[in-house]
Amino acid sequence: MSLTSREAGRRPRIPDVTIKRLPVYLRALDEAGERGVEIVSSAELARQTGFTSEQIRKDLAYFGAFGTRGVGYDVGTLADRIRRILGLHRVVPAALVGAGHLGTALARYNLTRPHPVRIEAIFDVAPDKVGTSIEGVTVEPVERLEETVRAKGCRLAILAVPAPAAQEAAQRLVAAGVEAILNFAPAQLQVPAHVQVQHIDLGLELESLAYYTAGERLSV
Repeated sequence: MSLTSREAGRRPRIPDVTIKRLPVYLRALDEAGERGVEIVSSAELARQTGFTSEQIRKDLAYFGAFGTRGVGYDVGTLADRIRRILGLHRVVPAALVGAGHLGTALARYNLTRPHPVRIEAIFDVAPDKVGTSIEGVTVEPVERLEETVRAKGCRLAILAVPAPAAQEAAQRLVAAGVEAILNFAPAQLQVPAHVQVQHIDLGLELESLAYYTAGERLSV
């Protein structure tokens, strides 16, 4: 198991795939709680999430002992612990750069649903966008990006800009203190090692899915 430091006794580095699975577990726990379920087994979580019970137990073990052998997990307690692990027990302010069609859709989706990660700052370069409001959040000029991001304490950002503008926007966000970026721009970003970037290229995703609709299959 890899460590974050060579020093003995330091906490092991949590795999990125484990972090990405935690919200899935949390959603399953919340749904179980809504059904009135108080105790859930790893086998039941496996049926709800599609992951194996062994994987679920291994992922949770990185953060401590949560369940009781032969009984299962307390739904409310485990959901609360995962929220705290992810930092979702409080509102997480996020910045959105790009108020075009995609950015506007993302903002409306986020701001019209109860969610701990909330877009609290939106930026764009287009004069016809600046000054308009998206679900109560005013679109600001990019010239105010650093000032507003720092003032609102945004450590997470969403990029929904054209590819040529993505790198500069990312650099400005990092300079303003952002540590995690969800990038919808079709561009690879160069950022410091401490900044986590997740890329979502809608075009590539759709093109890969097209394979499953093709009438002709090539055997290898």
